[in-house]
Order: sequence, then C-alpha cells, then structure tokens
Amino acid sequence: MIPAPTVTIVILNWNGLADTRECLDSLRAVTYPNARVVVVDNGSTEAEGQLLKKEFGGYIHLIENETNTGFAGGANTGIRYALEQGAGYMLLLNNDTVVQPQFLEAMVQAAESTPDVAAVCPRTYFFDRPDVIYSTGGSYSLWRGTARQVGRGRPDRGQFDAPAQRDYADGVCMLIPRGAIERVGLLDEDYFAYWEETDWCARARQQGLRCYYVPGAKVWHRAARSQDPDPGFHYLYRRNALLFVRKRGSPLQVLTALLMHVLVYGPLYFLRHPTKAARAAAEARALLWHASNQARRRPLV
Repeated sequence: MIPAPTVTIVILNWNGLADTRECLDSLRAVTYPNARVVVVDNGSTEAEGQLLKKEFGGYIHLIENETNTGFAGGANTGIRYALEQGAGYMLLLNNDTVVQPQFLEAMVQAAESTPDVAAVCPRTYFFDRPDVIYSTGGSYSLWRGTARQVGRGRPDRGQFDAPAQRDYADGVCMLIPRGAIERVGLLDEDYFAYWEETDWCARARQQGLRCYYVPGAKVWHRAARSQDPDPGFHYLYRRNALLFVRKRGSPLQVLTALLMHVLVYGPLYFLRHPTKAARAAAEARALLWHASNQARRRPLV
C-alpha cells in the first residue's frame, strides 16, 4: 500500500487566538493519516504563539515572526519550512475556519489524480450560515481588475456538487503540491494581504497548471458579513486589484481596469453609501499609490 503523502498545514495567527484555537481543535479530528500542522505567529502583540504552543504542545510546530509580514510573507515562512521538512503538499488554511474531518483526504485524492494541478480548494461555507456558500474557488477579469468567488452567498442546494476548474483556488483553504511550488515559486509578498493567491494561481496557469474545486471537501469560514471591513482592508484590496493587473495584464488591460476602478466602481459605491467616508478615503489612497513614484519604482514581475 502506497503511504499517504505528507501534508503540512500552514496556519497564520495574528492577534486571533480564539479563532486559531477553534481551528486547531477541528484539525485534531481530521482523519487524514499523514498531516502536520505549522502555526506561524505573525507578530501578535500578546505572545499568542507561546500560548498556542503551551496549549497544543507537540501537535503543532510553532514559528514566530517578530513582525507582521502579511498573509503572503507569513504563508511563505510556513511553506519554506514545509519544503525543508520534505512535505509533499502544503495546505494554506485561514485561522478563522473549522474543517470537516474528511476534508483533507478528498483534497489530496483530487490532487493526486490530476496531473496538471496547481492547487485545489474545498467547498467553503459561511460559519454563521453553515449551508450558504462562501466560495468554491474563483474567477477574475484582467480587463476589469475584479475577482469573484463562485457561488458566494447562495444556499447550497447541490448546484456545486460537481468538481470544476477555476481561475484561482481560494486562499481560505488551498492545497498546493510541492512540485507546483517548486515550479511557480512562493507567494508574491508585494501584495502583503489579499490577491496573493489569485496572483500565484495566475502565474501557475501561465506555466500550464490548473486550479480545481473539490466539492467533497468542506470547510466553514468566519467571514465578516454584518459590518463593513476596516479601511485597511479596502486600501489593500483596491491597491492589490490594480497591482494584479499591472503585474499580469497587458497595457490595454491596465488602462481599462484603471478606468473601471476610477470611473465606475468607486463612484458607484460612494453613491450607494455616501456616509462611508473612511472607505472612500482608503480607496482613494490606493489609487494614489499607483500614481506615485513608489508604485512606478516597484518592479512588477
């Protein structure tokens, strides 16, 4: 019998102790026989990494970053460690998730049976609406500088029961074979947070690899939906949407995406939500970043 490939599960913690505890508790029930867990504490302010190490002991390997290096930087820290330890697969898993006990077996089986795989992702639900889809992977448009999670907000009535190819695997839960990392490289830390998995999957597609949705694997995500995210999210998301197009698109796609963001998406949101001044300021700052010398000097590779 061929042994199951080693999967290193990489979880980032940044001032999210309660969520990370619940995630790790759910992972303890996972039935996959050859999984290891690495927690990268990304510069938490209250020594949360040590608290997790004390509570979970040998179940986790703890890596402590002195500062917050963003999702991309923290994930890369965990990926490098996994590669050094000989992992066959790396699973990037958000700390604000809980998982189905059998989710990893379904994902590995799908990846093992697909020769051109870059990454696979599960059927992800909202934690507080456990039968409503959060994501089944995503698609993006370089012409508009937009991305969408397929199925988001739709009650699961079996319409997503078939495996499918996606433009990108959602970074909430993303299984990557070792060979794909060695071929494509690490996440691009220019993004810091948001759009880094979309960029990585776009690079993988340029290498002839593909991303897939695996319906037999299920995860629940504590996604905020009742309140508007903080301005920092809006700044990074808008900045990185256009950064993605600048890195991966043609000059014409850069122009059309910029016009869409400046002339359509920004004004439409402000007209619908005129009291959200903090968001408007954050998104304006993101656009100014692209017009600044900082953006022009940055190598876009």
